Amino acid sequence: MLEVNLFAAIAVGALILAVYHHISKRYQYFLSKPVPCMKPTFLVGNSGPMLTRKKDIASHIRTMYDTYPDAKMIGFYDLTKPVYLVRDPEVVKTMTVKDFEHFTDHTPTMTGTGEEVSEKSLFGNSLFALRGQKWRDMRSTLSPAFTGSKMRHMFELVVECGQSMAEFLISEAKAGKRLEFEMKDTFTRFGNDVIATVAFGIKVDSMRDRENEFYMKGKQLLNFQRFTLMIKFLLMRAMPALAEKLGADFVDAEAGKYFTGVIMENMKQRKAHGIVRNDMIHMLMEVRKGALKHEKGEQETKDAGFATVEESQVGKTTHSRIWKDNELVAQCFIFFLAGFDTLSTGLTFLTYELALNPEIQQRLYEEVMETESNLDGKPLTYEVLQQMKYMDMVISESLRKWPPGIVADRYCTKDYQFKDGPGSFLIEKGTSLWIPTIAIHNDPRYYPNPDKFDPERFSDENKSKINPAAYIPFGVGPRNCIGSRLALMEMKSVVYYLLREFSFEPTEKTQIPLKLTMSGFTLQGEKGVWLEFKPRSI
Repeated sequence: MLEVNLFAAIAVGALILAVYHHISKRYQYFLSKPVPCMKPTFLVGNSGPMLTRKKDIASHIRTMYDTYPDAKMIGFYDLTKPVYLVRDPEVVKTMTVKDFEHFTDHTPTMTGTGEEVSEKSLFGNSLFALRGQKWRDMRSTLSPAFTGSKMRHMFELVVECGQSMAEFLISEAKAGKRLEFEMKDTFTRFGNDVIATVAFGIKVDSMRDRENEFYMKGKQLLNFQRFTLMIKFLLMRAMPALAEKLGADFVDAEAGKYFTGVIMENMKQRKAHGIVRNDMIHMLMEVRKGALKHEKGEQETKDAGFATVEESQVGKTTHSRIWKDNELVAQCFIFFLAGFDTLSTGLTFLTYELALNPEIQQRLYEEVMETESNLDGKPLTYEVLQQMKYMDMVISESLRKWPPGIVADRYCTKDYQFKDGPGSFLIEKGTSLWIPTIAIHNDPRYYPNPDKFDPERFSDENKSKINPAAYIPFGVGPRNCIGSRLALMEMKSVVYYLLREFSFEPTEKTQIPLKLTMSGFTLQGEKGVWLEFKPRSI
């Protein structure tokens, strides 16, 4: 019996040693590369500060970025996976634009490693997660829906949400209520209403009806703080192939079923009754018929502002792929994610900066009122909104200092020989790159005194000094954010209507300086971002 126990102990010990040796070998990846590498910790690599909640994600990214300040790229380990952190904007541009064919995909941490994904996966079939030729086909399918001309068609729907929000707040102020709100919650409600009308074809009012079904299902769908979700996320990052076999999906199944039903029923009703509405549902129905195309002669420009990204040739190619309903529905999910979370994050930090910089807020208010005067009682139009130069400067600077997309990633889809003077080496297929957007945007080499909120960086006199490669709030290359025009239109319109009626003021709940939460993977205030909307004329 003693011999059996001894043998078992030796076997277990040998297995543990073999696993330890196997994992330790992974941490030797950068030893053969002429790239400085951060020292990893066993099992967690360089992710320890995030996993143990000692650092917020923005600080973690910036700390890694600052570790080797003269390097064009450095190595680190995301758990046990080697990752290149590309620090130099020109190298980022080369790899993601000029050499895009080597870095066409996002890292497949959520949906396995093959091009095809489960039909049931909302996230896996979304434009963000698709890979290879299927992504190219979907990008070119959806690209015509996000041009300037299509934004003009949607403008009225977006404006209606901003006006409704302002009217509700005015009525609350007239009733004698103090308008003190947490900004993330408030703008999540606005983003929810916009995406409901623009992408799902229904009208909801999440300020007046605070627990409407659409909003509550959205919160359920995107509750990224759930413990079970964190476990799934770690599994997907560490062992994506196993996660795929187990059918792990970070989208809540019940909420996903609800949103799918909303879209399919909406399409059914429109087809039955010949209803046409200028929104995403209509465009997806046009896609199904093969009728959504780029308009002849339409020139893509930065018509929506400095931060607008331009569509690459990938988005302008044609194909003959026929999409299934679930593949089209999945695109509404990613629009929902962007509207519910990314848009609300951008507006949260924008209003925070305006509250802390009253002279900037005053100048923007004066531009709003000058625009109102010139409209002479006529409704605001898309063209007039885009002519507001200071509005664009303020939003461009907010996206510089607080980019909602803290870090971008790319996945090496075929071996890449990196050439930079004597530092030539191979980046193997299957390796990931991280592009530290928030660190580049706050690097004093590109933006002097980066902690200062200074819209003048984007004035007509100064914006030519900005290195375009160092300003990437909506990503870079052919896989940039397809919805930059929609996001900017939403931000500008709601700020216009709110600022016309209210000033944004700090309160005793406002955390100054702002600290970010140690949990989660997005920009979020540690104690929320609390501000007061003070009526201008009540």
